[in-house]
Amino acid sequence: MPEIAEALADKGITEPFPIQEMTLSVALMGTDLIGQARTGTGKTLAFAIPVIQRTVAPSDPDYDQLVEPGKPQALIVAPTRELALQVAGDVDTASKNRGTRNLTIYGGVPYEPQLEALESGVDIVVGTPGRILDLINRGSLDVSHVKALVLDEADEMLDLGFLPDVEAILARTPETRQTMLFSATMPSAIVALARKHMRHPMNIRAEAAEANQTVPATSQFVWRAHELDKPEVVARILQADDVNRVIIFTRTKRQAQRVADDLADRGFPASPLHGDMAQKAREKALAGFREGKVSILVATDVAARGIDVADVSHVINYTCPEDDKTYVHRIGRTGRAGATGTAITFVDWADLQRWKLINKALDLPFDEPVETYSTSDHLFQDLGIDRSVKGRLKPPAPRESRPRDDRGGSSREGQGGGNRNRNRRRTRGGKPVEAGAGESSAPAESGSSKPTGESGQPRRRRRRRRSGAKPNPAPEAARAE
Repeated sequence: MPEIAEALADKGITEPFPIQEMTLSVALMGTDLIGQARTGTGKTLAFAIPVIQRTVAPSDPDYDQLVEPGKPQALIVAPTRELALQVAGDVDTASKNRGTRNLTIYGGVPYEPQLEALESGVDIVVGTPGRILDLINRGSLDVSHVKALVLDEADEMLDLGFLPDVEAILARTPETRQTMLFSATMPSAIVALARKHMRHPMNIRAEAAEANQTVPATSQFVWRAHELDKPEVVARILQADDVNRVIIFTRTKRQAQRVADDLADRGFPASPLHGDMAQKAREKALAGFREGKVSILVATDVAARGIDVADVSHVINYTCPEDDKTYVHRIGRTGRAGATGTAITFVDWADLQRWKLINKALDLPFDEPVETYSTSDHLFQDLGIDRSVKGRLKPPAPRESRPRDDRGGSSREGQGGGNRNRNRRRTRGGKPVEAGAGESSAPAESGSSKPTGESGQPRRRRRRRRSGAKPNPAPEAARAE
């Protein structure tokens, strides 16, 4: 369709990738299909173009007669919010000249804007399984007129536990719909889903069955690194000659935040991306990364599912991936769309056996990762790093300028925020004491009722024991006896 071709040409997209070339002719006929290709090979447009072309836009002739006005005609399901937003962006780009009304729905944001858009009428819906099913159950999203349904990254939906939601969504759509399933891998549960809900699907694989799952254009380095030295190693990698945008993967949300904070303290423009962040903060971090305001993204696996950002030059696995699928997903963020990339994986001593299983599953040549430190010669040679670089772009903040905590900060006198107990009145026996430790609050006067010693000074009051018994008599009294 000329309108779609012109919209893509405006973005510099003029030649199809193999998965697109093999898929488009089949999908445009309305045939069910299963598309399998490695990550970063252009699967999104392989289903977005047929969906847009087969959708009737409000400006098309006989719109009211051909479809139910305002009801979604196509539904695209993605496993995560970030991937849904990314797919929606590609759909918006390709449909710019078609005039279709597109809507992205996902959790973590208010319902009202999504409900208002659905009431106004939409043609293509892109969303995550949980929020889609929620709106269907509320009666706000009517999928009974859907003509095309797409399951993107189906294997990731399986890993995240969304398969029951997907089954429920499929049950609400017409049996006569066209179903397209795209996945990097085909676990048995996905094969069973396809057999149950698809009608004689055509299987399309963009490369030979014996092809490696990783992208050949990505250079891979696997090193054994010590946990305490990793920040220094990463800081030097970030100063390599060909570094552009970098994604650093961590195992936990807390680790992602800590690594991002450490890099920012060293002077690197880094931002975290993990599930503990509010949705607006996650969108802001991803937008800043795409726009180049932040060149380093420190992310967990779930938060970074399916992220497609151009010009990611390096991926760093700060922690060893859990399995071979996670490894393929992580390093697939670089070397996308025919570009070259570099993937670096740190393997702790405790993770060596796990890495050997990944290495064997993917038929990689890194069975014994090289022990690597921030001063290792091969670190500088392999990645093209100047030997004069340091682990910081800026010196650490002076101690005096660091924010003080709530416990009083520095204890030195004369400094702001000093010991907050400095001016507290001392007491003894429940009465204030102003003088030294061995003196009373005032000199004894004649006629005073307080007991005094031989020197005429008031005798010090002694604390009682916990049991309530009086303390032993003073040493002087004992000797007098």
